Amino acid sequence: MYIYRIALCFFVISFLWGCSVEEGIQDPTELQRTFKMGFTSWSHGPNWEDVNETYSFLATQADSYTEHLDSPIPWKAWMENGPLPTTFTDEIAGRVSRKITSSELVLTVGLLNSDRSDLALDYDGMPPEYDRMDDPAIAQAYFEHLKYLIELFQPHYLIMAIEVNELKLHAPEKWEAYKALADVVKTNIKALYPSLKVSESISLHNLHDAPGTKASEASQEVIAYINQMDFAALSYYPFLKNQHAKNEFQLTFDFLHSNITVPIAFVETGQIAEDLVVPALGLSMQGNEETQNNYVETLLQHAQDQNYEFVTWWAHRDFDALWETFPSEVKDIGQLWRDTGLLDETGKERASYTTWRHWYQP
Repeated sequence: MYIYRIALCFFVISFLWGCSVEEGIQDPTELQRTFKMGFTSWSHGPNWEDVNETYSFLATQADSYTEHLDSPIPWKAWMENGPLPTTFTDEIAGRVSRKITSSELVLTVGLLNSDRSDLALDYDGMPPEYDRMDDPAIAQAYFEHLKYLIELFQPHYLIMAIEVNELKLHAPEKWEAYKALADVVKTNIKALYPSLKVSESISLHNLHDAPGTKASEASQEVIAYINQMDFAALSYYPFLKNQHAKNEFQLTFDFLHSNITVPIAFVETGQIAEDLVVPALGLSMQGNEETQNNYVETLLQHAQDQNYEFVTWWAHRDFDALWETFPSEVKDIGQLWRDTGLLDETGKERASYTTWRHWYQP
């Protein structure tokens, strides 16, 4: 179900831009924090003031933030050297105009489609034409796409593809061609921006607990691949694997730290703070402030102990107001992440926000 969030992301993008410490855990006040803390720029509401409030929150409550572009790619325009779609350029211009210069910027760009089985669609809803995923025309177009974004955003970190282990699971026959494509693009990016830290993200919950009969073999191959990068970029939503207790989180972190040999960064993560009941998806999960706070405490402590690069929480505030505007076809999917904020939908602080502030001391 997680893989469908790209469709939800694109809807929201188009809508917005077109119109306490436990025993055994170190007290962060006694530590020099070694990692950056941040959020994505995902808005809690549908109005411009909501977008502006989100960026204002990020500017004061974080020292890094993420622009997450999991949306169509103007393939045809890049391939034919034609005009870029205004939907695309307006969105990018709006984000760039709000850039938080006091924070480190993480730029995350989606290369793959909604179910992570192929390349992202173009703005006309059609896939690009190619024979193999590592077609030179595809590689050149995506390089131009990333170069355009890098020049405008000037990020500190680049995630050049999202959840690539999902491609290995859903379309394993394309994996080798994907790696060849990524290698060409990355080589060209590094030649222009040698100091830029570059990675491709993986979904930790589907790396540690991957579905399928050959899941372990696939995971080990992905681990070997990610260990060649500048850093390991992780997305992790424990509740999607029905994880709510500290010992459950710990098993996943143990797996991570025993397999990854490069620096670690959580490029998107979150945990529900309210019950999640979506009858149409057959979901009924318990969630509350305590279990969310348990995850935040565990995550931030590991970030300190393991010298993570940064931790990015997906949504700083529950987005009930934004969710109300979703079309019916994406409302069920959108509900999955709706109640993961460190603030509830009214802006009330949760226990997890107290923990966050306890660690965040700029």
